[in-house]
Amino acid sequence: MPDIKVPVFSESVSEGTLLSWSKKPGDAVTRGDILAEIETDKVVLEVTALQDGVLTSIAKNEGDTVLSEEVLGVLGEAGSAAASPAESAPAPAAEKAPSSSAQSAAPSASGNTAVLPPAVQKIVTENNLDASQIPATGPKGNVTKQDAVLAAQGGGTDQGPQAAAEPASAQASEAKAPASAPPVPSGPRTEQRVPMTRIRQRIAERLKEVQNTAAILTTFNEVNMQPSMNLRKKYQDQFVAKHGVKLGFMSLFVRAATEALKAFPLVNASIDGKDIIYHGFYDIGIAVASERGLVVPILRDTENMGLADIEKAIAGFATKAKNGKLTMEDMSGGTFSITNGGTFGSMMSTPIINQPQSAILGMHNIIERPIAQNGQVVIAPMMYLALSYDHRIIDGKEAVQFLVMIKNLLEDPARMLLEL
Repeated sequence: MPDIKVPVFSESVSEGTLLSWSKKPGDAVTRGDILAEIETDKVVLEVTALQDGVLTSIAKNEGDTVLSEEVLGVLGEAGSAAASPAESAPAPAAEKAPSSSAQSAAPSASGNTAVLPPAVQKIVTENNLDASQIPATGPKGNVTKQDAVLAAQGGGTDQGPQAAAEPASAQASEAKAPASAPPVPSGPRTEQRVPMTRIRQRIAERLKEVQNTAAILTTFNEVNMQPSMNLRKKYQDQFVAKHGVKLGFMSLFVRAATEALKAFPLVNASIDGKDIIYHGFYDIGIAVASERGLVVPILRDTENMGLADIEKAIAGFATKAKNGKLTMEDMSGGTFSITNGGTFGSMMSTPIINQPQSAILGMHNIIERPIAQNGQVVIAPMMYLALSYDHRIIDGKEAVQFLVMIKNLLEDPARMLLEL
């Protein structure tokens, strides 16, 4: 009988967490079916069946730490008997195994029977809970430890999996709680302790690391977006008809950033010990908000990409991020990053560098306001730009000139085509 193994992790990933089982022991499996999901500090990986058969046993439970190529379970031939979870995976030594009379499987909120992880079963047993009545917010409608804790506290009875799964709008005009945030317990002065996901832990580590090691400085400028808006309005219909995708601002910013990076190679460089590495290519990361946290997929070789290529690639990344399908390859590398806080209404910010990169460009909300133009006061759609950079290798003069070049290109988009 073939083993079900953890996918091979990249060199930068040492371990992961088993998020959920999509199948339970005894379930029939078809080749290509998703058996389990594993969260690393970068992405969520799917474990798929390599052949038809039956899931006969599992060796790891939801919430367990798993290593690259470690055995998760066994896939047997159709008709083979399935081992119970207690037989296939002993209870962790740090926790008492649930009593034999305890319920080891319970209906999820979606009505399916799901095996409860030991940590969840322990809370259910100790608090005499009916697992079938606990609103499940985990993947595939499974009851998580957080759900059980909420139920034990008497909260979390108003939100089911559908409410928890609704993604926050990427174009929200007012502040909302993230879709992945747990429901706040009801009652006066309540608190709730929820473990960070691996992705959130890694985000926290990387952001703190860059603040501790890089000499971050931010310079600002503003850009009149009217010329770029006029370009979009004039050619939008033709662009969509030919390429099947809308012309957005992000592709213009990527093109402008690429031209500016060519002119200022230090902004595209990185530090390695006491050396400066100059990159002869332009791989730009685009920050995308997902339910699991901020992710930065990479547009590779942007110097060879047209506006339509960029728009299609960004749309593909957004869809993959929403569905949790981004791969490690999608987010590995990068020589420069762009983040758009204006999507959520931000007027100004100081973005943090994504190491080992040396700079990041921050876009913001477009607001109509009065400006002086040709000796007259006019109303124009203005955007503040921010460039955070590592002052260890980039001087203020270069940073300011880099940002001014982006401003000039966006205020006269034809210059990008003419490479002026």
